[in-house]
Amino acid sequence: MFVGEDDVVHKETYVTGEGLAKLESELEHLRSVSRQEVAQRIQQAKELGGTVDNAEYEVAKNEQAFIEGRILTVENTIKNAVLIPDDRKPSGKVEVGSEVTIKDSAGKEHTYTIVGISEADPSDGKISNESPVGQALLGRKKGQKAEVQTPSGSIKYTVVKIS
Repeated sequence: MFVGEDDVVHKETYVTGEGLAKLESELEHLRSVSRQEVAQRIQQAKELGGTVDNAEYEVAKNEQAFIEGRILTVENTIKNAVLIPDDRKPSGKVEVGSEVTIKDSAGKEHTYTIVGISEADPSDGKISNESPVGQALLGRKKGQKAEVQTPSGSIKYTVVKIS
């Protein structure tokens, strides 16, 4: 199934300057390297055994479809990117780009940076503004509580610090 330009959902995605540069670099690599590599694999597979009942050809065609889909996704993300300024001033409330320290009900502190979904990496302390924790924290001020619903129940956090 082909998704036409009119069918693509135009959703704003928050990114840092670093995140935008990574997306642009990935797009360039996909266009200039990955496309050519898979095209060569398709050609080699065709030469070795045609296209009927040729597993290598099928694998290469599937990889080509994945690469083309990823190119469309990255292009759309870049086109709809909302840049989080590097020099933004803290507003006193949690927003995209904020670094926030929270305390859970056991008293353990966690520090996260709120980023757009394309840069989220919880193991690196970056959570998406669209994640349950990110959504619960947005708009909160120091000292306020946020409640997150999880499959195993509700978790409460207190905002300790925002920068």
